[in-house]
Amino acid sequence: MGLGFNQALNFMKKYAITFPGQGSQSVGMMNAFADNQLIKKTFHQASEIIGEDLWRLISEENELIHQTIYTQPIMLTAGFVTWKILVEAGFDQPCFVAGHSLGEITALVAAEVISFDVALLIVKKRAELMQAAVPEGIGGMAAILGLADEDVMRICKEAEGDGVIEPVNFNSPGQVVVAGHQSAIDKQLDVFKQAGAKRAVKLPVSVPSHCSLMQTASDQFKTYLEDINFNTPNISIIHNVDFQSHSDPEAIKKSLSRQLSQPVQWTKTIEFMVNQGVEAFFEAGPNKVLLGLNRRIFKDGFHISVNSVESINEIKENL
Repeated sequence: MGLGFNQALNFMKKYAITFPGQGSQSVGMMNAFADNQLIKKTFHQASEIIGEDLWRLISEENELIHQTIYTQPIMLTAGFVTWKILVEAGFDQPCFVAGHSLGEITALVAAEVISFDVALLIVKKRAELMQAAVPEGIGGMAAILGLADEDVMRICKEAEGDGVIEPVNFNSPGQVVVAGHQSAIDKQLDVFKQAGAKRAVKLPVSVPSHCSLMQTASDQFKTYLEDINFNTPNISIIHNVDFQSHSDPEAIKKSLSRQLSQPVQWTKTIEFMVNQGVEAFFEAGPNKVLLGLNRRIFKDGFHISVNSVESINEIKENL
C-alpha cells in the first residue's frame, strides 16, 4: 500500500510554515483563492469582530488597507485562512511554524495556542497600542539593502545623538530595516549609501515598529495579555525575539510583548529551523515577501509562497 500524501511529505522533507506580517497587504491579495468559499467566510467572521468590512478593504482601492489598525487584522485573517486551506489539502504536520512580526500571532493560531477570534482581538489591541505610542509623522522606518548587519548597527549607534534610530528587522543577509524618529532616519539615509548600501529607502508605514519608541506599547500589551488564556502549542513556534521555541504559555506571552520594542531576528529564526533539519519552507499568505527572504537565508531549500491553488499543486509535484 502506498503512502498517503501527508505521510509522504513527512518522509521526504521536513518542512516549516511561515506567516507574513505587515507589508504583504495589497488590494486583490486573495484573488487567486477567490473561488474558495472559506476565504470570504473567514473574512466576514473577522469583519464582524473588527467592525470594518475587511473583504472590501482588500477588494477595492482604498487607503485604509495600509493603516496598521486594519492591516494587522487583514494579514492575520489572510494567513490564517491560507493555513486552513493547507490543512484541508493535507498539510497538517509541519515541524515548526513561525511568523514575521505580526505573523507570529498567526502562527499561534495555527499551533492552537489561541483561537482565531481571540487572535483578532489581540491584533486589534496590538495595533491600537502601537498607533498610539508615537504621534503620526514622528516615527518612521527605512529598508537598508546591500549593507552588512554590523555596518547598519554601527551607523545607528553613531547617530544616537540625532534621536532614536535602531536596526529592528534582520530580514536576511544584506537586508536590515531601521526604525525610530523619522528626522533621525532622514539624516542617515545618505550615510548608509555612502557606507556601501545599494539602497536606503523610507517605508510607507504609520508606526516605527520594534524599536525603543514602542516600549510603552510593549508594556501595555504585556498587561493586556495577562488576562488572556494561552494554551500549550501543539506545533513548535519559533519566536522573533530570541529565535527559540517556548512551550510555557507565560513565556510565549512575554515573547509577544517584547517583540513590539525589540528586533525581529528573522535570519536567525530561519537558520534555527534549518539547523533542526528543516528542508522546505512554505509561506502561508499573500504575495512573496517571506519567499524572497527565506531563499536568501537558506539557498539550498525548497521554498514556495502558498497564495493560489496552483501553488498547492506545485508543492505536491515537488515533494
